[in-house]
Amino acid sequence: MKYLPQDNHATQTKSRTAAEIQRIRLEIQGAVQGVGFRPFIFRLAQELCLTGWVQNSPQGICVEAEGPRKDLVFFQERIVKDKPALAFIYNVQSTSLDPCFYSRFEIRPSVQEAQATTLILPDIATCPDCYRDIFDRKNRRYQYPFTNCTHCGPRYSIIRTLPYDRKNTAMDIFPMCAACREEYEDPLSRFFHAQPVACPACGPKLMFWDQGGRQTVESQEAMACAVKAVEAGRIVAVKGLGGFHLIVDASNEAAVKRLRLRKKRDEKPFAVMVPSLEMLTTMCHVDRQEKALLQSRMAPIVLLQKKLESGSVGCPTISGSVAPGNPYLGCMLPYTPLHHIFMQMYGRPVIATSGNISQEPICTDNQEALRKLKEIADGYLMHNRPILRHVDDSVARILSDRPLVLRRARGYAPLPISVGIPLSPTLGVGGHQKNTVSLSVGENVFVSQHIGDLDNRESLQVFRKTAASLSDLYQASPVKVACDQHPDYMSTKEAARQTAVKVYGVQHHHAHIVACMAENQLNEEVLGMAWDGTGYGLDDSIWGGEFLLSTWTGFKRAGHFHSFPLPGGEAAVREPWRIAWGILWELFQGNMDQARPLSCFRSRSEHELNILTQMLNKNINTPRTCSVGRLFDAVSALIGLRDSVKFEGQAAMELEFSCTGTTVDERYSYQIRKAQGGAALRAEESPWIAGWSSMIREILQDVQAGLSRAVIAGKFHNTLIHIAVAMARSIKKEKVVLTGGCFQNKILTEGLIRHLRDAGFQPYWHQNIPPNDGGISLGQAVSVALRD
Repeated sequence: MKYLPQDNHATQTKSRTAAEIQRIRLEIQGAVQGVGFRPFIFRLAQELCLTGWVQNSPQGICVEAEGPRKDLVFFQERIVKDKPALAFIYNVQSTSLDPCFYSRFEIRPSVQEAQATTLILPDIATCPDCYRDIFDRKNRRYQYPFTNCTHCGPRYSIIRTLPYDRKNTAMDIFPMCAACREEYEDPLSRFFHAQPVACPACGPKLMFWDQGGRQTVESQEAMACAVKAVEAGRIVAVKGLGGFHLIVDASNEAAVKRLRLRKKRDEKPFAVMVPSLEMLTTMCHVDRQEKALLQSRMAPIVLLQKKLESGSVGCPTISGSVAPGNPYLGCMLPYTPLHHIFMQMYGRPVIATSGNISQEPICTDNQEALRKLKEIADGYLMHNRPILRHVDDSVARILSDRPLVLRRARGYAPLPISVGIPLSPTLGVGGHQKNTVSLSVGENVFVSQHIGDLDNRESLQVFRKTAASLSDLYQASPVKVACDQHPDYMSTKEAARQTAVKVYGVQHHHAHIVACMAENQLNEEVLGMAWDGTGYGLDDSIWGGEFLLSTWTGFKRAGHFHSFPLPGGEAAVREPWRIAWGILWELFQGNMDQARPLSCFRSRSEHELNILTQMLNKNINTPRTCSVGRLFDAVSALIGLRDSVKFEGQAAMELEFSCTGTTVDERYSYQIRKAQGGAALRAEESPWIAGWSSMIREILQDVQAGLSRAVIAGKFHNTLIHIAVAMARSIKKEKVVLTGGCFQNKILTEGLIRHLRDAGFQPYWHQNIPPNDGGISLGQAVSVALRD
């Protein structure tokens, strides 16, 4: 049956200009079939004069809608707010796509497949009904920290195997009491077939253990004991949904510094959990979209701009050591009953950072936590429900009026990305840093939770377990394996161990671009701008400032930034002053007299600088790179902002932060030229080169003239934006994809999106998949799945 548009709807649609029309695709999962959901969507679209369609799919409901952006935003809000009474939505995955200019809105026939794709739900934040239960003194689940129903609670972190029945989850060790069994078997109850359903009589229990691992109290007394410990300035390891948090009072400077010292985390920002949205708005600026993201079922950590008046009346003081030198706070609201109860009892913001030793995966097991966190935690709030999969907190921000996921884990993984065309079963094993793995099944690619850097045995074990479990859960054995072309990545070495399937290498930046193309369903050639810190290039140099003409299966290097040396190789990544020295050596052709007076070199001995110069002159351990990320590092050092870093991306972040709130229209000079390709390469085939030499000279002049760091940083960002637009004009490709770690930078990305549009280009960027290396497993899987 099809519902066709009313006459007034068609008339209003025609009156809209093509420039106003945008298209969104919504994948709605939950109890959404057989409850009148499609007619509801149809009527709502009619009311808002939207065009498109709705249909049932094996995963739930799929909607495509077109109209002005403000109407599409309102449409999504109304879907959640006004859904049919019997419907339950656990996730709405929204993707912005190019408009198709539908002429009407219709209900399409349901998608029929021989076998529905298995769908494993992510862990879902506490629903309003369960929230009311845990704070209702008359409810039998009053202050029970493991309350959940079909609308919320653990899913992915507790499933052992399919089918998703209680016996196949971590809850199989907790037989239901008669009351829970009655609710579980009642089709009219919201607990109907909620596999983790439990209550104080039959479910998991809390325990508080002291620093030596001795249990002292349990249940509600355990919670009170943990609260008192944090009030006293102690560090408490709290077992949550997908692993442990380390929790301290965010206003206690001594406690925060103690956590940094014990965790060996010098300056990297900590995440903060705040008891309520009302309190959070006194600490940070929170707009409508950020509020929606904080309160969503995914409930990620959201990057929010701090308010200057922190610590004033009604606003809790946050220690300066929580996020030193950072105008943003990574904030989240309580998302499990345990967190809701703890935060209501405590009443103030706390640091809630991953419970792990630096560089290792988050702890998930009680005994493991006691063993590994004994030098960090002063006490432990434990429970006896096993965690079968480690799942970190997700991190997101609003960028160019859309959510951008920076770390994809709890609430998002392992929901699929729909690419719109059939794919052969392929496993993408990701990169070395911010690792994820992906598996293509049908038209979907299932992307795992964030695994992390593969620098140790523990991380590698989690990587292997996650890769194997994707195939098991989705009942799909990969016929191909896709990996990065860097031979030293642990993920690449793991792929090489596969003997039963063929292994394909995918160039790092091409994988970045394909991931963004897949997320935006761009099955055509595009210009991909892939900017990051490091990526193995086809010429054995370090790429990272790329302009690639890309399809899903191949690419041509149409342009890149001019390269420069990295004296000391990996050491230069940790010490940006080395990168600055290498760039100036390139600029001044080895005459370093002009460089020595700069502040970033004053603390370096003459001997140290001479050794670096000799390395450069003799080309010893000085690999070349065209990386934009390393260019950020160099400029940060040149202006005296950061000559060494404590964590990845710190110098680039601080360069971005230094110009936050400063309006700068000027830019520096730059050059766009064709590479000298030699006789074997025709001029039209050689890549375009973006030159930075005049920009660096003018930055040095501004430093010497005493211009503020904020203005120099603003001019640097503007120059990169103008270089990108100039390269796009030279390469002449309308659709431009922005990807790579540099495009986590809000000033750079939003500015480039705006300038590309003004110049007549159509920019695309990430939404549900990180632009950093957490997204490349998706690009690998899609690219290789489509190869012969």
